[in-house]
Amino acid sequence: MSTNQLGRFSLLLMVMLLPNIASAASFDSGYTAWMLTATVLVLFMTIPGLSLFYAGLVRSKNVLSVLMQCFAITCMASIIWVAVGYSLALNGDHSFWGNLDKAFLSGVTRDSVFLGKIPENVWIMFQMTFAIITPALIVGAFAERMKFSAMMLFSAIWLILVYVPVCYWVWSDNGWLLKKGLIDFAGGTVVHINAGVAALVAAVYMGRRKGFPETAMPPHNLTMTVIGAGMLWVGWFGFNAGSAIVMGDDLFRDAGSAMLVTHISAAMGSLAWMMLEWIRYRKPSVLGIVTGMVAGLGTITPASGHVGPMGAMIIGLSAGVICYFSTQYIKRKLKIDDSLDVFPVHGVGGILGTMLVGVFAFTAGGVNQPKDSETSVASSIMDQLSVQALGVIVTIIWCGVLSWLILKFVDIMVGVRVSSEEETEGLDHSMHDETGYNL
Repeated sequence: MSTNQLGRFSLLLMVMLLPNIASAASFDSGYTAWMLTATVLVLFMTIPGLSLFYAGLVRSKNVLSVLMQCFAITCMASIIWVAVGYSLALNGDHSFWGNLDKAFLSGVTRDSVFLGKIPENVWIMFQMTFAIITPALIVGAFAERMKFSAMMLFSAIWLILVYVPVCYWVWSDNGWLLKKGLIDFAGGTVVHINAGVAALVAAVYMGRRKGFPETAMPPHNLTMTVIGAGMLWVGWFGFNAGSAIVMGDDLFRDAGSAMLVTHISAAMGSLAWMMLEWIRYRKPSVLGIVTGMVAGLGTITPASGHVGPMGAMIIGLSAGVICYFSTQYIKRKLKIDDSLDVFPVHGVGGILGTMLVGVFAFTAGGVNQPKDSETSVASSIMDQLSVQALGVIVTIIWCGVLSWLILKFVDIMVGVRVSSEEETEGLDHSMHDETGYNL
């Protein structure tokens, strides 16, 4: 082949490949790499993080049942998200509901771009991990007493009827709460209030475990719980810092800020909870310090992209103190058997963080400080707090009512609670014919 022929062949080859080259160039490699990493971190939060955290908190006869529930929800939520969840939750022209234009990911190809930065399939997978962990959080409320079949049916229906609509309202471009100006950076309403309220409803609907509160039901393996807690802490950086993709062009600056305040709040929440127990019981507990960490993480979540380090310290301190006393009040005063404290930690933390972002986003270090000289910080805070309160109230009502109705439906269909004999035997053997420990 002559030099001229080789040149013409090379030019022809470049023209043929030009569409693919242009398509590939439309993805930002740095953004894409970070979002892939963040997605892995968020999935890591559920399996194995949340799974081990919860499994260590139950009695040994129920350890496998909790691991199985988290794993099964991961699988089921993934398929639902691909089938209808993504399309309904993040695509639509209306203010209150999405559409099915992207059901089964119709129209999504390797070249589909999200925000002009990352492949759409990466965005789909990232958001899928949020849809996975939210119903998995609810497992802690009815641990040790719900039928596996009821858990599967409830989680599937709840994901579609509760999680998906709230996700659309808060995070879809056309969602009515987003248009109102609600600030929920990474899931105060969508994840934590949703899961917390559903957990409280489930705990009340199902009733207490046999022997609660007279019989002590201590965690069977705190070592496992601490390992899971550490995984949650690390994975939470993907949860919050990954959500910075929607902030604008400067992803890495915003992600770094979100990561820093997330860590600060977790550390402060841990110390606050530990100190309260130390003062009250004369000894700090391992369970207390890791629970305070989760409270700090859940509370900073809606605010993580909008507050500075000092705001994060106050939010973390508030989380440790208020979630601690919420746990004491719900279990000791109201005697509601929210087995693993989902509502007082995630529900209360989500409410607290969603409201506090309305304050600290407009103060020193916040990213929402008023730019109009005629608008004062105080009026900006009050206006934002009214929007935040609206988001909190709507989420509580929607989730509370729908969760109760779904539980009622599931109870009619398959029954929600295991028999007294099965509960005594333990769900590992009665539901799965296996045991967690063969010693």
